[in-house]
Amino acid sequence: MYATTQKLLHKLAPETAHDLAIFGLRLLGELPGSIRPYRAAKRSLFGCEFANPVGLAAGLDKDAKAVAGLARLGFGFIEVGTVTPRPQPGNPQPRLFRLPEHQALINRMGFNNQGVSAMVNRLDKLRARDQLAGTIIGVNLGKNKDTPLQHAAQDYTKGMQQLHTLADYFTLNLSSPNTPGLRQLQHGNDLSALLDQVKETQQRLAITASATPLLLKVAPDLDDEDIDQIAEQVAKHELQGLIATNTTLGRDAVRGHPLSEQAGGLSGAPLTQQSKTVVRKFRQRLPAGMPIIGVGGIGCTADAQDMLDAGADLLQIYSSFIYKGPKLVRELARSVK
Repeated sequence: MYATTQKLLHKLAPETAHDLAIFGLRLLGELPGSIRPYRAAKRSLFGCEFANPVGLAAGLDKDAKAVAGLARLGFGFIEVGTVTPRPQPGNPQPRLFRLPEHQALINRMGFNNQGVSAMVNRLDKLRARDQLAGTIIGVNLGKNKDTPLQHAAQDYTKGMQQLHTLADYFTLNLSSPNTPGLRQLQHGNDLSALLDQVKETQQRLAITASATPLLLKVAPDLDDEDIDQIAEQVAKHELQGLIATNTTLGRDAVRGHPLSEQAGGLSGAPLTQQSKTVVRKFRQRLPAGMPIIGVGGIGCTADAQDMLDAGADLLQIYSSFIYKGPKLVRELARSVK
């Protein structure tokens, strides 16, 4: 069934296909009955019980429109977003490109989303239905494009304040290449100052509710000095985990493809080794008990096990899910140890 649907969707422009897929998943989520993730190789991490270690990375369901439908596919966890405090249209189209020969995507979406208030309304209704039976929901937070970097922390804390009772964990997205200047926040005093503010907000919100775990998502385009410095700050500020990695600006693996010079972040199979290497380096530097979510180029069971062997505790997929469909979720969940 998916193979036929995939062929039809891939005849359409990528963003049109994406919108149709979200529409179909919304309908799937409206079917009656409880929704349960596949139960295999469960994990207990940062206060959350994961029925299986396979999650959906942020970017597919930016506005939490299709959480229930995606949950029906068996994911152990689903990360929605990236969401910003105010709605924004993102970058001009076209901004999403398929490289099927490489099982890859290039995107320069630019955090297009309907804003945090719209997400609050959707997640509030989803939680009220109490339809999900064990699927963890993470929220990926970003800053608005026109928010100056020196005020970026305010955008992240606004998201936390409005969503902390609805999210099982938060991801601080400082690593998208498609918001000008954003990756500067991964480094030095900028990172330290931002983490100071988000940790203060996390602790303050925990006075009236349990603390929502905070994770940091990092880029794959980091040298050893960057990794050392980020690991030090993550440990110092006692974040609950790390997600490695986001998309890459590198093009070596797809050099010569007609679309290789399109601006934006490259995801999919070309990241397999790079993301695994970054995970391994962070595992060596972070405290032993700090969870790492590995993402980037996981397209088969061997890739998944390699990522876990490199030091990841959980996995996320995105591009491979677009190319291989729901069967991949089941295959990965059943195979990993």
